[in-house]
Formats: sequence, C-alpha cells, structure tokens
Amino acid sequence: MRDRYRKIVFLTGAGISAESGLATFRQENGLWNNHRVEDVATIEAYEKNPDYVHNFYNQMKPELWKAQPNPAHLAITRLQQNYPAEVHIITQNIDTLHEKANSKNIHHIHGQINQAVCLNCGQIMETWGEVTSETVCPQCHVSSMMKPNIVFFGENLLCMDIVDELLHHADLFISVGTSGVVFPAAGFVQTAKYYGADTIEFNMEPTSNNFYFDKHIMGKAGLTLPRFVDDLLQ
Repeated sequence: MRDRYRKIVFLTGAGISAESGLATFRQENGLWNNHRVEDVATIEAYEKNPDYVHNFYNQMKPELWKAQPNPAHLAITRLQQNYPAEVHIITQNIDTLHEKANSKNIHHIHGQINQAVCLNCGQIMETWGEVTSETVCPQCHVSSMMKPNIVFFGENLLCMDIVDELLHHADLFISVGTSGVVFPAAGFVQTAKYYGADTIEFNMEPTSNNFYFDKHIMGKAGLTLPRFVDDLLQ
C-alpha cells in the first residue's frame, strides 16, 4: 500500500446500508422484498402491470426516506472533505444514504428510489412522493410513461462510461459491503487492479472474488471504515 493516493474509488453495496437498518432487499431465495423478482424488477413486469410495480417501489420509499447514514457513510464523507485526493463513490444501493451523509461524486449504477424516468423523453424526475401509471412527465407532459428509475434485471447499468473512466485511473479501490457475486460490479475490482490500483475489501466475511483484493478488513464497516479513514488522514 502506498503512502499517498490521487484518486480513490469506493464501491458500496447492501452491507453498508444494512448498518442503517435497511434490509438486503434481494434475498438468497431470489425474492425482492418478499416479491418475486420477475414480478417487480423486470421491464416485462413493468410493461405487463405498471401499477403493481409502481406500488412496490412506492411502499419501499418511506423506509428508505427515514433511514439515516451510519459511521461508514460519514467516514467516506470525511475522507472526501479532508484527504488531498479525488474521492468517488460507485454505489449499487438505490437509497440516498451517501447523499444524506453529504458526500459528493456519487454514481448510482442501479438507480435511485426517489427518481422516476420518462420512457418517452428520458427526463428524470426526483420525488419521494408516490409515482403511478398516471403520473405526467414534467418535461414532455405525457402520462403513463414514468418508470421507477431503478435498473431492472436485463437493463444496462447507469453511469458506466464514468465508472470505466474511474476504474482505469484509480490508484486505490475500496469495496464496502458488497457480495462480490453480481456482475458486472463484481468485476470492478479486477479492472481496477489490472490498471494498477491498490485494492481493499471491507466486509463481514471474504467474498468469492477476494483474491483480487490486496487487503481484507473484516467486521462491521461502521467500526472498521472510520478507523481506516483516520489512518489515511494521519
């Protein structure tokens, strides 16, 4: 590990949000918040029954709106504010806990719970209120076209041009609370390492792609990440 870094890239997953009381929405049995993935997280499901899909995400909003950032989120913000490097966050989480922690340079590759995107004109609308199949796009004024801005299974991830650029130029890649089994995000560490980054994993246990990490720090990120940031800032 080197003494100074110029570009630090975090990849955050469900594990960092779990310490704020948010469950891992996709469970090992294939259910998504107790619903079949095929019913609520595919474009086919949305086209077949948009009201059902909208209702599913509307019901999730209150819990995610109330959730507060934990010490791991705040540690990343502190690093951004005090370390002389460019610090970016690639997050798989659809919550806004990094925003609530006053972080910047946040790239939501799976979308955000508080957004809807117009399938007619591409306009993104931010709201914590309910979105339905009758919601009118504020840009093109067409109704019945506002889809939750969540990346459904089979859709392309968001921000990937930015992500590729970050992975090519990072000199420190830090993964926090990710399973390491969902691609393409599971391959980000391999790309970063190939282009010369030091790589560190923060998790409760080693992941299946752990051999790409130079260092493994096990335990709750709310405890381990603030200590790591303290060491970097020294």
